[in-house]
Amino acid sequence: MALNEQEFQKILNSLERYAVFYYYSTEEYLARSYASRTLTALARETDAEVTRIDGPAPSIGEAVAAAGTISLFGTKRVVELAQVEPSAMNDADVDALCDLFATMENAVIVLCTVFKDDKAKQTKKAKKLLDAAGRFGIAAEILKPGVQDAKRFIQQKAQEMETELEPGADTDLLERCGADLFLLENEVSKLAAASGYTRITRELVSAMGTQNIEADVFEMVRYVTAKNKPRAFQKLNQLLELQNEPIAIAAALAGSFIDMYRVKCGAASRKNYAAVHKDFHYRGSDYRLRKSGETASRYTLHQLASILELLERLDASLKSSAADKNVLLQTALCEIMQVGDGRS
Repeated sequence: MALNEQEFQKILNSLERYAVFYYYSTEEYLARSYASRTLTALARETDAEVTRIDGPAPSIGEAVAAAGTISLFGTKRVVELAQVEPSAMNDADVDALCDLFATMENAVIVLCTVFKDDKAKQTKKAKKLLDAAGRFGIAAEILKPGVQDAKRFIQQKAQEMETELEPGADTDLLERCGADLFLLENEVSKLAAASGYTRITRELVSAMGTQNIEADVFEMVRYVTAKNKPRAFQKLNQLLELQNEPIAIAAALAGSFIDMYRVKCGAASRKNYAAVHKDFHYRGSDYRLRKSGETASRYTLHQLASILELLERLDASLKSSAADKNVLLQTALCEIMQVGDGRS
């Protein structure tokens, strides 16, 4: 089953119904967070001690012993199996853990798994564990956060720190960090402290946020597509002043336009950005392609192809020419804007 926040709250309000809580996701933060919140709720409701057994291949003997221990106070035993990886367990241990799920009388097991991709959760051992957990408790997939989920997360973390968030600052953070909740939480904490726990502004995000060359180049591309040449060159000069390698800047620039070209080709084949995200095996959120689709609408497919040819020549020149690399990059940016203006 897929689990959202509302359904999770229902589970926390009826903990006594379940003997197993198995949370899994391709996002580490989500799997660990839901397991941690369940353990906190169990400790509060049952006043039980928690026995932690670390993965990726937990000791089944220790788990059986912990689950079978009789509490002097009659409370349930809570066993945490942290960061279990079914692929790291042998078949006998997987079978033994499934048997433990079925035979516990006065214990609760909480476990989580971070799968590297959707294929990993379809293996024989993973499916056996998930099926057994579902029969005797909860086996819930925590889905990747979408754009709005990530924005709510940013807003919630700022609120927890009693710090105001300027409108648009959440979007800026998301563009720099992506929908990586670990990174977003750290960034909000850092920026809240930097503001003196008053207000996280867009200016503060720009000045102190994580320096992500892809996000900075994408910002430069937005100035290009908006035909704001002074700001585009200002952003390029900032990147160079920060001693980013011209080849790395050119690579990020090519990546942005490749995204746009792919989305544009997808649209021509009546495929949306989500289909392109899947077809080209992008990782993480599809937010990047969503924004690329918005930007690509300002170009024709022919213009994007011309820009990619220009960037291919730039890459070759940066790697082989004796000319000043900064000048080569600045010249290429000017040529890209000329293509966008329809003059080449």
